[in-house]
Amino acid sequence: MSLLVVGSIAFDSIETPRGAVEEALGGSATFFSVSASFFTKPRLVGVVGEDFPDRHKKLFVDRGIDTTGLATAPGKTFRWKGRYHQDMNTRDTLEVHLNVFETFEPTLPPAFQGSTHIFLANSSPVIQAKVLDQISKARLVMADTMDLWIETQHDELMALLPRIDGLLLNDSEARLLTGEENMVRAGRAVRQLGPKFVIIKKGEHGAMLFSEDGVFVVPAYPTPDVVDPTGAGDCFAGGILGYLDSDDSPPPGRLRRAMAFGTVVSSLVVEDFGLRRLQRTNRNEIDERLEQYRAMLSF
Repeated sequence: MSLLVVGSIAFDSIETPRGAVEEALGGSATFFSVSASFFTKPRLVGVVGEDFPDRHKKLFVDRGIDTTGLATAPGKTFRWKGRYHQDMNTRDTLEVHLNVFETFEPTLPPAFQGSTHIFLANSSPVIQAKVLDQISKARLVMADTMDLWIETQHDELMALLPRIDGLLLNDSEARLLTGEENMVRAGRAVRQLGPKFVIIKKGEHGAMLFSEDGVFVVPAYPTPDVVDPTGAGDCFAGGILGYLDSDDSPPPGRLRRAMAFGTVVSSLVVEDFGLRRLQRTNRNEIDERLEQYRAMLSF
């Protein structure tokens, strides 16, 4: 099998109650692909500027990430700056400089067009649809979205939803998309728009899966040392699809196990800034934390 991610690669400048970091490697495709690399060898499609250092490209390659689809364009790499509040659940975006990402039109290398598992990281539904137009035989397509696209490209998003298997969004986005305040009603309403399954992220309160097999709820892994929540949602997605790409067991248990792996990886990344914590971990630690998580849910 083969896993493809198309999304942003960025430099993040972050302030949290636990400290600050300048221009750490980030972006949705970055966090997703590094998370997924614990399970499989993901294929990365994205764009960086001429200022993107070779050491970051080496990081991808060293993790087994295929960078054939990583383009370098004239100009600067996407930059984002944000500040988290004391509760770590809310943040203020201080600066956004899209730079080369603003005009990015993904072109998949021929070898990537036959990928079996696809993650359309958060971007315009128009761009996400153009990626799907280049895919020949996907077994599973999952997309992420955000309030900006729900509000400004609603019709385009509505046209995309029947073309994907799974939609990942947070609770406020689910409310905005459906008009439902209750998450159970919201999850079911999103499924009626086309996706076969819907995963609603609820931050420190875990996530909910809505599928033909009903509703499944996973709590967040209890992490006492949250340093930087940036990228947690993309690592959650990377754990899910990375596991699904590496495992052939039948549903529904397969998708539920994937959510547990995604929860564990996202619980690790928040324990330091950027990718630092994931760079210090390995699959054995992930499996050990998964067993601890499983024990917490037994009753």
